[in-house]
Amino acid sequence: MGMTTPGRSFPRFVDEAAVQAVVDGFRNRTLPIERWTHQAHLAVGLWHVRSFGEEASKDLLRRGISTYNESVGVPNSDTRGYHETVTMYFVWAAARYLETPRPPALVDLVNDFVESRHGSKDGIFVFWSRDLLLSTPARRGWIEPDLRPLSVEALLAAEAVA
Repeated sequence: MGMTTPGRSFPRFVDEAAVQAVVDGFRNRTLPIERWTHQAHLAVGLWHVRSFGEEASKDLLRRGISTYNESVGVPNSDTRGYHETVTMYFVWAAARYLETPRPPALVDLVNDFVESRHGSKDGIFVFWSRDLLLSTPARRGWIEPDLRPLSVEALLAAEAVA
């Protein structure tokens, strides 16, 4: 069974080595750009939060994603590349996801996160309007949600009506 985000389905990671290959490719900047999918972003983000904690992961991912983008020719500009608000949202989502009992194996943890409401591409729109989230200020720096404050309860409640 593949993982689905709006308009996109991802095959499940088959084992821990597959997850680690994405993480390592990101960290050493050898991951081909076509493999830098939403699923890969989530795997890398969750791995960082699990390995270093929520606060340390913020700076590691901010620098890591920007540097990775540059290494594959993606500019970090007002319209492309690193997006601060989106990245910080998914760090928050990964940390909240890890606060509840989860499978210990990294492959299961990542696959379940990608399939969860926490990892869903549309979960972020529970908190931000599309216009604000896609704005240059939101890309360049953290912008507080304009629809409702971040909360797991709101994220999960939205799933029931989505």
